[in-house]
Amino acid sequence: MMTDPIADFLTRIRNATRIKRAQVRIPRSKLKIALADVLKREGYITGYRTMDSKPTDGLGPQGWLEIDLKYGPDGEDVITSIQRVSTPGRRIYKAATDLKPVVNGLGIDILTTSRGVLSDRECRQQNVGGEVMARVV
Repeated sequence: MMTDPIADFLTRIRNATRIKRAQVRIPRSKLKIALADVLKREGYITGYRTMDSKPTDGLGPQGWLEIDLKYGPDGEDVITSIQRVSTPGRRIYKAATDLKPVVNGLGIDILTTSRGVLSDRECRQQNVGGEVMARVV
């Protein structure tokens, strides 16, 4: 039984980038689709698509989220670090005024807010805070 599906999502991406995979498959949920959408908007992945599961997959009815990972022209990683900030045992919340640029603007924090899942840049523009889900550099 998985207790933290967001940590599993981030770990699958981290492991796939370490072995230079072009794509990674993750069990689908609405929150994971929203996280993938933020990564696409910020330029960390090239794209994603949802796929239905087959009865022989043993996954259940939720299906898959397939993410196309992005690498530089010489094969360097675009995502050098991706980590969970807020955990099920310790939630981290930030107000819009407390959101500072990550690594002088080279990285992002992904927050879940009342307006959906947004990057820290979008949160500062919309003046909204929320729970810090992940940090990507």
